[in-house]
Amino acid sequence: MMWFNHPGGFGYGYGYGMMGGFGWIFMILIIVVVFVLLFGVFRQFVDDRRDRRMLTRGARDILDERYARGEIDADEYKRKRADLDA
Repeated sequence: MMWFNHPGGFGYGYGYGMMGGFGWIFMILIIVVVFVLLFGVFRQFVDDRRDRRMLTRGARDILDERYARGEIDADEYKRKRADLDA
């Protein structure tokens, strides 16, 4: 039996462990990959919620936002608002 002949007692000694000393690199790589995947899933969930919220906006909301940003003047706002209310 091999492990009884080793001076350290049972087993094969105090080697580097998993993958000859590079195990910590692979462990960090696995943690980074898991983090990136979780971040991607979270980001997709947030983007989906924002897209759904934007789809539920009405024409009146969009018109109000355009007027508030200064993209259209008061006359055009009133004209388009009257068209939407009709």
